[in-house]
Amino acid sequence: MHTVTVLQHLKKHGQLLDSEIAAAIGIPLEQVRISLMELSAQGEISKCSVTTFKDGKSIEGIQCRIAGYAPPAAPGRKPAAKVPPNGGQ
Repeated sequence: MHTVTVLQHLKKHGQLLDSEIAAAIGIPLEQVRISLMELSAQGEISKCSVTTFKDGKSIEGIQCRIAGYAPPAAPGRKPAAKVPPNGGQ
């Protein structure tokens, strides 16, 4: 039902919690969770259960991202060390 909207939001914004997705696109949290389950079953996203604590209360959530996505390298990263052609001897 809302799977396309949820998937597009994840593609645009990266890794998010289910509650963040619900607040951003304006659909109920339960509908977001149903969409996430469907997308996970299709292999479109990777998800994991997350427990956070706020004011001593535990809050259960689902953190998810696009499956197989690796973010680009951070700017300013140095290249790997090069081995001299003679093996360093």
